[in-house]
This record gives sequence, C-alpha cells and structure tokens, in this order.
Amino acid sequence: MATAAAASLSFPVISMEKLETEERGVAMEVIRDACENWGFFELVNHGISHELMDEVERVSKAHYKNHREERFREFAARTLEAGETGADVKDVDWESTFFVRHLPASNLADLPDLDDHYRQVMKDFASEIEKLGERVLDLLCENLGLEKGYLKQVFAGSKGSPTFGTKVSSYPPCPRPDLVDGLRAHTDAGGVILLFQDDQVSGLQLLKDGAWVDVPPMRHAVVVNIGDQLEVITNGRYKSVLHRVMTRTDGNRMSVASFYNPGADAVIFPAPALVADGAAEEKESGEGGAVVYPRFVFEDYMNLYMRHKFEAKEPRFEAMKSGAAPIATA
Repeated sequence: MATAAAASLSFPVISMEKLETEERGVAMEVIRDACENWGFFELVNHGISHELMDEVERVSKAHYKNHREERFREFAARTLEAGETGADVKDVDWESTFFVRHLPASNLADLPDLDDHYRQVMKDFASEIEKLGERVLDLLCENLGLEKGYLKQVFAGSKGSPTFGTKVSSYPPCPRPDLVDGLRAHTDAGGVILLFQDDQVSGLQLLKDGAWVDVPPMRHAVVVNIGDQLEVITNGRYKSVLHRVMTRTDGNRMSVASFYNPGADAVIFPAPALVADGAAEEKESGEGGAVVYPRFVFEDYMNLYMRHKFEAKEPRFEAMKSGAAPIATA
C-alpha cells in the first residue's frame, strides 16, 4: 500500500480563534471537510494553556524513564529475539502504555507509580480536554444541522455521563521497524478522540485514498479523530478511518490520547434528522433509500470491538445488526 507523506502538507488544521471572527465560516468548512474526507484534523489556539501541556509532556516522559523503561526493555528484547528467529510478531505493538479513567469514575488515585504532582497534572489536563471535547462535539452538531448538545446528550446515556479516559503511551526506538509496528492499524471504537502528541518524533499515520498519510507533529496542537460511534450517529456522513503508529529507529514518541466516548448504556443509532436528510438526497439522485447503520448499546459494541479491534469495522457494524453475532475470522 502506498505512502503519501507529501499529502500531510494539506492536512486539515483549524485555529479555534478563527471561530470567533469573520473567518468562522471558513473554519467550519475545514472541519466539515476533515470529518467527511479525512477522519482527522488538528486544532491550534484551542484554549488549553501551553504551560499545562508542557508539564504533561515533562511528567509523562519522566514517568516512562523512571517507572516503565526497564520493563519495556525486557519486552523489547523478547520481541526482537522472537522476530529475528522467524516468529511472527506482527500481532504485537511496540508501545508502553497505561490508561487513566476519568468518567464516570476516576481511577487516578489507584494507579501505582504516580506521584501526587503527576496525578494533579493529569487531573487538570483531563478537565481541559473534556471541555475541549464537548466544544468539538457542539461544532460537529452545528455542521451537521443537529441541535446544540445533541451528541453530548446521546453520549451521556441513562446515567448522564460519558465514558472518558486517557491512554498515556510511549513508542521507544525500535532497531527493527521492519518486524513490528508501534501500534497496528485500527479504527477507534468510541466517539471523539483528542490527542496530544510529541512534536519532535513523528509516527502516526492515517489511511486516505489508499495511501498512508503522516499526521504532522505540531507544537501544542491537539489532534482530533472520529470514532466508530460518530460514523454510526452521522449515518456515514463522518467516517472513522484506519490509523497506525510506525516504529522508528530513533526518538521516543509520546502520545497522550483522550477518548470522549458514550456511556456504557448509551443507545447508539443514526440521528433521525440525518437519516431523513440522507434519504431525501439519495431519492433526488435516484439511488434509493438511505443506508442506515445499526442500533445498539455502546457496551455491547465495545465487547465486540475488544475481540476484533485490528480488523475491518464493517463486519462489526454488520454483527451489531444481527445482535452481535460472532464475526467470521476464517
């Protein structure tokens, strides 16, 4: 499959300051095009202080060096030995990671090896990212012609809270990038993902028009990508796209990815207004009725996703139509 690194030069970047000016219409159009044709975009001037982001980066990199690096070296040695002796290690990810839950209940106090300062920094950052995520959802509602707050309400489920957490990852140097990926290609299961990534070490790529495109590192930017649930709710207008992390022989890439997902019991289905719009548009074009995605409970989808994360999303959607029937793997 081709790689189109040059295409990253046109990667959609939105300065959120422009949303408060006469350039709002242009910025909203960039967001619309990004959601429909890229599945990714980058936000700058988003309101999260650079000082806080710098501190998140500092403490996250220090935590890896002090608490996770030695364990990763042991994993790396085993993986390389297996790969170099002929074993298939393509089902392994070259990453060191831990997950922080924020909502509906935080596990921050329970995580080992985190000092009080790191916990407070992550708590402050999560609060800012949560607010940014909700602002992004409302911008998507505006572009889709949905009532303000519609997506947040759908995500809240019966308990009134989304599922919100942060995956903190390091992708250390790999002497044999031909053997193993940093993170295998997949779409994200949830709603909207907000990534604070290393601005010095690249590696994240998305699949666009049959070619892998670099997601360019930018200082103090937040990368946003569309998850499977938004593809369903928008009835396919917005698309979740395959993305991966490539290994490098140099540099230790930091990734702090926050997932603003539906609550476990949230019922996910195409927004009725968008199904009606799609049906009208397709009727005018002579193509028949709108394609309707399945209706399901988010937790049921997640249970299926965990078993088939690194496979195509379409069979997952089909399985949900039939009550989460098993996906054929042969």
